[in-house]
Amino acid sequence: MGPIQDGGSLSNMNHQDHVNLLRNGIPDRGGVWADFGSGSGAFTLALAELLGPSATIHSLDRDQSALARQKLDMRAHFPEVSVNYQTGDYTQRLLLPPLDGLVIANALHFQKYKESVIELLRTYLRPGGRLIIVEYDTDSGNRWVPFPISYTRWQKLATRCGLLDTTLLHKRPSRFLGSIYAAASINP
Repeated sequence: MGPIQDGGSLSNMNHQDHVNLLRNGIPDRGGVWADFGSGSGAFTLALAELLGPSATIHSLDRDQSALARQKLDMRAHFPEVSVNYQTGDYTQRLLLPPLDGLVIANALHFQKYKESVIELLRTYLRPGGRLIIVEYDTDSGNRWVPFPISYTRWQKLATRCGLLDTTLLHKRPSRFLGSIYAAASINP
């Protein structure tokens, strides 16, 4: 398998960086997972590597052309992994099976009011399912990242939304807004 090109989700990161951010939040291979706001699929590809061919991944984004690019990359690098592509807005109810886990990476910072989004995402998770967030570790945004959420604020929001055992999975420097982190929370 040749190197996986970064589709632009975090331009200073590569595929291994995406895998490293998620790795400690994926307890087992297989299962049914979703990537919300997946864009061109940087984290969908990371999920495919970590979950393996027995997994089913649902990749959701509003941009149909980004999903089409993602589909090509997935076929080239992880053809054995089953991926269902769905065009839609993750802030609205979507048709999905019960999920073992979900990833929302670099997407939540576009939502000023996050609580209702997290409560909606939580409804997709089975009991014991994992919600993994990847975000910039700051509370001060800019025009490209208008409403980031630091890990400290994420812990409080996750608790308010009924999620348990929020854990910092990985943190790394980023040339944008200092650092980026991944955290996992459990649906009771």
